[in-house]
Amino acid sequence: MTFFTIVVRSLVRRPVRTGLTLVGISIGIAAVVALVGMAWGYEKSIVRQLDVIGIDVVVSNMSGGLMPKVFDESLEEKIAPLPKVAATTSVLMQMLSIEDAPMMMISGREWGGFTWDKISVIEGRLPHNATERAVVIGRLAAEVLKKKPGDTVQIEADELPVVGIIDGQAVVENGAIILSLNVLQEITLNEGKVNFVDIRVTPGTTKQEVTALCDSIKEIFPEGRAMVASEVVGTSQGFRVARAMSWSTSLLAIIVGVLGVMNTMLMTVFERTHEIGILLAVGWKRRRIMLMVLLESALLGLLGGVLGVALGALGLKILETTPAIRGLLEPDLSPRLLLISIAIAVVVGVISGLYPGWRSSRLSPSLALHG
Repeated sequence: MTFFTIVVRSLVRRPVRTGLTLVGISIGIAAVVALVGMAWGYEKSIVRQLDVIGIDVVVSNMSGGLMPKVFDESLEEKIAPLPKVAATTSVLMQMLSIEDAPMMMISGREWGGFTWDKISVIEGRLPHNATERAVVIGRLAAEVLKKKPGDTVQIEADELPVVGIIDGQAVVENGAIILSLNVLQEITLNEGKVNFVDIRVTPGTTKQEVTALCDSIKEIFPEGRAMVASEVVGTSQGFRVARAMSWSTSLLAIIVGVLGVMNTMLMTVFERTHEIGILLAVGWKRRRIMLMVLLESALLGLLGGVLGVALGALGLKILETTPAIRGLLEPDLSPRLLLISIAIAVVVGVISGLYPGWRSSRLSPSLALHG
C-alpha cells in the first residue's frame, strides 16, 4: 500500500464527514470567486468603457463612493486651452433606480462631445439636439427594462421617450441610459453641474506630458483630481473599499472552512490512534505521520477548492443575468482568479492540518497501540 493510497483511504473511509467538510470549504471558495469576481469585473468593465470611448484623462472630484461629487461645468472651458488637450467633454453621471431595475447608470453627455462618437444605433435614432427630452438606451438596459423605441422610461419624476437602442461596445455602455447633458441636469436639478470632464490628448503625447497636464489641471481645480484613464480604477477610494469588502467577507467564509477542516482532521486523528501507533511501531518517522495528515487536509482543500470554483462560477453566471447586476458589470472569471481561489483552498487545508498533524506526530506508539 502506497503512502498516497493511505491518505486517500482515510478520506474515503468517512464519506459523509468528508463530504460535509468539502461543502464547507467549497462555500468559502465560492464566496471568494463570486465576491472578488464581481469586484474585479466591475473594475474591468469601467476600464473597458474608458478605452472604448477613447478617454485619456478623467477629471473629477472623487472624494469617496463610486460616483464623484458635482462641480461647475465651467471647468471645461479652463481645461480646453491647456497644452496637449485635443478635445474635452463634460458628463453628468448618476446611479439611479429605474422602474424595475434597482440600480442603473444614467449618463448625461455634452451634446456634440466625443463621448457620443462610438455609439452605434441598433434601432431607432439618437436625440436630435441638446434640448430634446429623449433618451437612448444600451441593448442590455433595453432587455432589463423591456423597452423599445417608442416606449417611455421614468427617470426621477420625469417620463422620457426612448428614441433608440444602441450598442456602446462595452458592458457598462450597453447597460446605461444615455441622454443630453442639459436634459439630465434639468431632471436631477443639477443645472450647470457635472461630475466628470473627459479629455483626449493630442496624438504622440508622452507619458511625462500627460503627467504635466494632470498637474496643470490640479492647479486649476485643487479640490478635484485629474487621472490618466488607465489609473482611475486603481486609485479610486470607492473601488478600494469595494475590494476590501469583497476580500473581508470572503475571509470570514474561509475561516469557517479552516475550522471545518481542522475539526475533521482532529476527529480523524482521534479515530486512527491505533493505526498511527502501528505505523510508528513499524518504523514510520514522526515527520512522515505529520506529512500524512497535512497531505490529507491539503487534498481536502484542493477538492473543496475545485468544487468551490465551480459553484462560484455558476453563481456569477446566474448573478450576471439578474436585473440588479446586468449591464453594470461583466463578472471576472479569469484563470488568475480561479487559480488564486484554488491556491487559497489548498493553503486553508494545509493550515487546518498543522495542529492535527503535530498532535498525531506526538503520539506514543505504546499508548496508541494500547488504545
